[in-house]
Amino acid sequence: MDERQYDNLVVSRAGHVATVTFNRPAKANALNHAHLEDIEAVAHAFREDVETRVVIFTGRGKHFSSGADLDGGGPAASGMLERRRLARIGERATLAVYDMDQITVAAWNGAAMGGGAVLATAMDLRIGADDCFMQYPEIDIGVNLMWKGLPLVTHIAGPSRAKRLVIGGERIHAPELCEWGILDALVPRAELMDTAREWASRYAAKSPIPAQMIKRSVNTLVSALDVAVMHMDVDQNLLSAMTEDRRAAIEAYRSGTEPTFTGS
Repeated sequence: MDERQYDNLVVSRAGHVATVTFNRPAKANALNHAHLEDIEAVAHAFREDVETRVVIFTGRGKHFSSGADLDGGGPAASGMLERRRLARIGERATLAVYDMDQITVAAWNGAAMGGGAVLATAMDLRIGADDCFMQYPEIDIGVNLMWKGLPLVTHIAGPSRAKRLVIGGERIHAPELCEWGILDALVPRAELMDTAREWASRYAAKSPIPAQMIKRSVNTLVSALDVAVMHMDVDQNLLSAMTEDRRAAIEAYRSGTEPTFTGS
């Protein structure tokens, strides 16, 4: 694997297991454009790495990831064509993680919101700390969920619970996440990384060729129609971002008030 340094990630290794730590704790590991580029790059860096068999992803500090950074800036787009392409960085990062050959484990501390929840559901296994929770707040800021996140949560939680999460914007805490099958294990916060490493070591000890082929077969089986259904979620997001409801939602978010949506 390429040993490059990342501005927003820390990569460490122990034998056949690597750990990728989101490293913007002052921003609750919110995902700006540069952070997403780093996630895409690190996922691709494992492509030629045949020594690493399991990759743990976690967040430094209190939270796994609070989602897209609304104040994160990023490259300025000169027009809608460039804006569409820049907006796909979250999708690219998500799919890069989902398509990794290695078994991936989310060591989920605190919040996984919006894009952070999308990344957690793109991983093969999820071990949650007892302080973890999930929420998709996009509906309350006037836009749809993108980054190919809708099919990922639907595959895991089922259609009714996906609707509660994505339309209802419900915040679901650790015990219910475990009950819903979104978490594969629930542990005290102090035991999170030790448990993640135990699981990683168990999977790393399996024969890597069949393990990786089985992973890719399962992912292909459940996601065969995802691209056909969700190929325009960026465009849907860009459209909803131009509505009056979106402007009202952002104003309410910044002022700490409740928005009134009119459908305009």
